[in-house]
Amino acid sequence: MDAIVKNIRPAREEVRVPTQRPSREEAEAAVRTLLLWAGDDPAREGLLDTPKRVAKAYRELFGGYEVDAAEILGRTFEEVGGYDDLVVVRDIAFHSHCEHHMVPIIGKAHIGYLPDGRVVGLSKLARVVDVFARRLQTQETMTAQIASTIDESLKPRGVAVLLEAEHMCMAMRGIRKSGSTTLTTTFTGTFKDEPEHQARFMTAVRM
Repeated sequence: MDAIVKNIRPAREEVRVPTQRPSREEAEAAVRTLLLWAGDDPAREGLLDTPKRVAKAYRELFGGYEVDAAEILGRTFEEVGGYDDLVVVRDIAFHSHCEHHMVPIIGKAHIGYLPDGRVVGLSKLARVVDVFARRLQTQETMTAQIASTIDESLKPRGVAVLLEAEHMCMAMRGIRKSGSTTLTTTFTGTFKDEPEHQARFMTAVRM
């Protein structure tokens, strides 16, 4: 029997977009200015095409601004054979950028939810992580955004999100302590109200 597919209206997120996006030429000119600020010569052979490459890379690295994460979760499946227990997707690798210094945040996301009559394709959860990772972020905000989007779009009994990441703004500059890991969590619904479900989620993540 084919799965019953239901399209739900996604929860719309508010994304602040500049009133006028600079042109590619303006972006490349800004990169040349930064190269000069760093003390190098943008006219030397090795840097001639760097502004173009950086502008192209930024469109990819920050492509999350152009995607509504809620739309990714718009298609759900109701034929679950009566399954209503914990669903966990672990070790979703992500790369983001710190909004304070624009240097990388490298980590893994772990997502769990308790279905309420419908589930979503597992790859969709990884895509939601990717959308928010491809924006300038703080880890705390990204954790809350992932949980809120899943909670509002899927309407489960509860959502659990754990992010663990290393911040290059700590490893490469400032205190320069490499190898330190930051953990952030957000729990909604049953996970927030019943600690035993939090414990089940954490156990599943650490197995």
